[in-house]
Amino acid sequence: MKEDIKLKELEQKILAGVIPQHLAIIMDGNGRWAAEKGLPRHEGHRQGVESVRATVRNCNELGISVLTLFAFSTENWQRPISEVNYLMSLPEKYFDSELPELIRNNVQVRLIGETGKLPRKVQKAVREGSEKTKDNDGMVLNFALNYGSRDEILRAVNLIIKDLKEKNIKKKIDENAFSDYLYTAGLPDPDLLIRTSGELRISNFLLWQIAYSELYFTEVYWPEFSRMHLLEAIDTFQQRKRRYGKI
Repeated sequence: MKEDIKLKELEQKILAGVIPQHLAIIMDGNGRWAAEKGLPRHEGHRQGVESVRATVRNCNELGISVLTLFAFSTENWQRPISEVNYLMSLPEKYFDSELPELIRNNVQVRLIGETGKLPRKVQKAVREGSEKTKDNDGMVLNFALNYGSRDEILRAVNLIIKDLKEKNIKKKIDENAFSDYLYTAGLPDPDLLIRTSGELRISNFLLWQIAYSELYFTEVYWPEFSRMHLLEAIDTFQQRKRRYGKI
C-alpha cells in the first residue's frame, strides 16, 4: 500500500513538471539478471521483452513523444550464435502480441539501423509493424536494431558525398542538414538517456543525437525496470538545469 501511495505521489509530481519529449534507453543487464537467478541467458531476454511492453505503455501514458530503445547493436553479432538466434526471434514475437495494442494506442513504430542485414523473418515483422502503424500520430516508438552510431555517422557522410557528386546539395552542410542524413531525421534529439544495469558508458548509441542529453544510470537490471524506476529517472531529469553551454 505504501509503495502504491509513493508511486502515485511521484507520478503526480512528474506530470506537473516538464516531461522529456524524447527518451532513449539502453536496455542492459538481461543476461546478468538471469545468471544471478540461476537461469539461462535467454530467460533474461524473454523477461526483458516484458519490460519493453510495460515501458512502452508507461511512456505513452506519461505523454512522452518519442521512445527509442536500443534492442540489438552492430556489435551484438559477436555473441554466441544460440543467443543471437534467440534475440532474432523476439521482434516477431513482440509484434505478434503487441501490434494490436500499439495500433489502438496510436503508437507509430519506426526502425533505426541497418535493418537490411537482419534475417528475413525479422525484416518482415518490423516492416509489418511499421506499415500498420505508419498513419498513427501518437508516440513514436523507435527500435534500434543492428544499430551502431559510428556506422550511422559514416553512412550519413557517404550519403552526403553521394549527393554532392550528384549536385543535389545547394547549400553548406550545417548541424541541421547533417541530422537530416541520420536514421533519426525529423525527430528531436533525446532529452534523457537511461542506461540500466550499472554500466557507465554509451556503447556506440546515438552519439551525435545525445550531445546535450541528460544521462541517467541505474543499477537496476532491465528485466526489473519498473514504472517506479522510470518515474525516478524522469524526476531526476526534472531537477536538472539544462544550460546548453550557457550560464
